[in-house]
Amino acid sequence: MARDPRYDVLFEPVQIGPVTARNRFYQVPHCNGMGRAYPTPMAVMRGIKAEGGWAVVCTEQCDIHFSGATTREIRLWDAQDIPTLARMTEQVHKHGGLAGIELTHMGYYGSNLESREIPFAPSGKPIHYNNPIHARTADKTDIRNYRRWHRKAALNARKASMDIICVYAGHDLTLPMHLLARRHNHRTDEYGGSLENRARLLREVIEETKEAVGDTCGVVVRFAVDELLGEGGVTMGAEGHDVLALLGELPDLWDVNCAAWENDSITARFADEGFQEPYISFVKKLTTKPVVAVGRYTSPDRMVSLIRKGIVDMIGAARPSIADPFLPNKIEEGRLEDIRECIGCNICVGTSNLTAPMRCTQNPTTGEEWRRGWHPERIAPKDTEDTVLVVGAGPAGLEAARALGQRGYRVTLAEATAELGGRVSREARLPGLATWNHVRDYRVGQIAKMPNVEVFRDSRLTADQVRDMGCSLVAIATGASWLASGIGRWHGFPIPGSDGANVHTPDDIMAGRIPEGPVVVFDDDQYYMGSIMAEVLAKAGRAVTYVTPVSTVAAWTVLTLEQGRIQKRLIELGVDIVPSHALTRIASDGVELTCAFTGRTTQRACRSVVMVTGMAPNDGLYHELARAKAKLAAAGIRRVVRIGDCYGPGTIAAAVWQGHRFARDLGAPMPDKAPFKRENVKLAAL
Repeated sequence: MARDPRYDVLFEPVQIGPVTARNRFYQVPHCNGMGRAYPTPMAVMRGIKAEGGWAVVCTEQCDIHFSGATTREIRLWDAQDIPTLARMTEQVHKHGGLAGIELTHMGYYGSNLESREIPFAPSGKPIHYNNPIHARTADKTDIRNYRRWHRKAALNARKASMDIICVYAGHDLTLPMHLLARRHNHRTDEYGGSLENRARLLREVIEETKEAVGDTCGVVVRFAVDELLGEGGVTMGAEGHDVLALLGELPDLWDVNCAAWENDSITARFADEGFQEPYISFVKKLTTKPVVAVGRYTSPDRMVSLIRKGIVDMIGAARPSIADPFLPNKIEEGRLEDIRECIGCNICVGTSNLTAPMRCTQNPTTGEEWRRGWHPERIAPKDTEDTVLVVGAGPAGLEAARALGQRGYRVTLAEATAELGGRVSREARLPGLATWNHVRDYRVGQIAKMPNVEVFRDSRLTADQVRDMGCSLVAIATGASWLASGIGRWHGFPIPGSDGANVHTPDDIMAGRIPEGPVVVFDDDQYYMGSIMAEVLAKAGRAVTYVTPVSTVAAWTVLTLEQGRIQKRLIELGVDIVPSHALTRIASDGVELTCAFTGRTTQRACRSVVMVTGMAPNDGLYHELARAKAKLAAAGIRRVVRIGDCYGPGTIAAAVWQGHRFARDLGAPMPDKAPFKRENVKLAAL
């Protein structure tokens, strides 16, 4: 298909100093959980982005020195690290992209757990993370050393064939940004006090990087124009504006955002596409250099509007480039309906923060490009004569049917209800989760184009009907249900009274059955569901008490950068939050709560309880089929497997991944040897 002429502007080249981006798509630096531990998977993942049409593909942050480092990201301490980066640039250049690197010294964010060096910052203070470490005040030698390390890293990056060097002054993560911020910088020398003084190091590093590599590499500044802290931080109307006025013409491109990271990458539950536009729209008025910014953009019309309005010159993306590495190519080829839109769930961020290869709800191949050889757009054609029945059209079933159909298999997808999507469709009706619908809609749209995939709604199959379908492979994807018993992380047995009529689950709430108040929500799941149940009930006018055995609301969402916003929302809704307590007994008129530390009990009056604890697979059909092996053989069924929540309840991303894996391996039994490649580590000499 031909590209819509309306989008021609997106494919104009952009000059970034001495290098030229072939279009306006710029994958900004983003973490990925691979870093120095998995350099080859990281490199191949970045190369896939270039293949998909991203003109600029950047690394994650790259530590330049052991005195201000993380324990997981890539590093460029010296020439020893060049080969790792060269592997990435080779992959990006192979597909015509420009490779960029974000050079970083973390200042008072650096815990230095590997080197055991005391961090330094503009002014001495405890480091940001909850480690018992106090950063010391940087002296003039430290600042000179930092400048020297940065210049050396830029030169080594060029030796690794990097095209773009990013000077990092954003997200409240780096030394130049810490010097800019008054709350971090209490100095009285030439690096403190006035804005010009506080911006001195940033100016010096830009100029020295340009002098060192600017003849062959574009020099970019990544800068937070607003920290959303009011007068306590860098603000768009004051320092953000004035820094651009001071330094606007120095770099070759400005990559602007809002700090900190949890503001730059807000989940869709709390911000819409493009929420940063009011904060960054002034930047192009203060510089003639190109500007890039992010906003979880997936709509090409929105992208064109940003450029036509003069807000940006390039479309920046992290999460949308993960959800669909081929987004630019699909726009260029006129295949908008094939775009996998980012849902803004931040599961990529959450898994990366666990130092695991990142996952994506929409793109199950993320992190598997090298390990398993999974390509986001290509899949091997069928190599058996199997026909496949998929029972259940939730996230696992839809992805299995879509990918099997892409392979060329004849697939029958049977859904028990009139609505496709399973838990995706139910959860998408909850506050802030409407983007979850993209998971369903993308797959339903792709399946609709496949004549070899038949979809049957309102088709709740029995074991006999499954055997009568005439398919040789059967995947049971019938999902899971929330438990009312309270069994979960804290409780290994049912909570006394949990069988009462006043006990409900998220499934009840999502079905529209709102219980009488006051209501106690017991959250032992600790992801998003418990807090959303409290939100739904509070908005329905119920008095809500939120109880959790851990110390914070929705504890796992610290990793997805939304915990603070979740807790703030519940407080604003008037929800009574009771942390560090377990629900231990239920009566018709109240509950017993037990302190997680002392075991002391208290009573709380309520009329209803909502359990958000564990889930039980809906796997009865699977077990009925599996028990009757002779009947399976007689029906010509060679394999029956469970996928998604029916196999192991978890995240939507996990369900999609399992559906995709089934499409690739047809449910082959788990092998003794890991079914993916592992990075070989070269042992150092003893």
